Amino acid sequence: MTQLIVYSAADATDVLLDTIDFDLIKEELAHTGASIERWKAEEPLSSDSSSEEILSAYKPQIDRLKNERGYTNADVIHVRPGNPNWPALRQKFLSEHTHDEDEVRFFVEGSGAFYLHVGDKVYQIVGTADDLLSVPRGTKHWFDGGSEGNFTVIRLFNDPSGWIAHYTGDAIAESVPNYQAA
Repeated sequence: MTQLIVYSAADATDVLLDTIDFDLIKEELAHTGASIERWKAEEPLSSDSSSEEILSAYKPQIDRLKNERGYTNADVIHVRPGNPNWPALRQKFLSEHTHDEDEVRFFVEGSGAFYLHVGDKVYQIVGTADDLLSVPRGTKHWFDGGSEGNFTVIRLFNDPSGWIAHYTGDAIAESVPNYQAA
């Protein structure tokens, strides 16, 4: 279930908002420059669908974003429980950083949480199946896919070098609760 939790950046025990109301989530994220929308597949998919099948099922939506925002590439990432690389990847994503390009992720299945550090707030957005999250370039953020990692996402981008993380050195991510996948 899509969820937004807004914490005070000064004290993460101070929860300013906790909602599953999708319209309210969209409204709150708009204040940060981020956005969220929902997509439906054009074709039925299964948990073992190939990357090509997934990209085909969402082709109209992907093409629309490419046209609107100038993205040139889309790919699919699968992370499953038991992936031996997940603990190291998770740790890398848990540090606050920025990118020189937008971070755009569509959750085909599973879930994960993006944390946006904007001003004096931290916005935790839990993305689930059918959610497209867009984090604008330069936004301080981090990602947590949970301790096991269980998600399939479509990534949209122009140049993979734009994903190089520029770590801020701020330890704020350590003060906010990690994502606990259901």
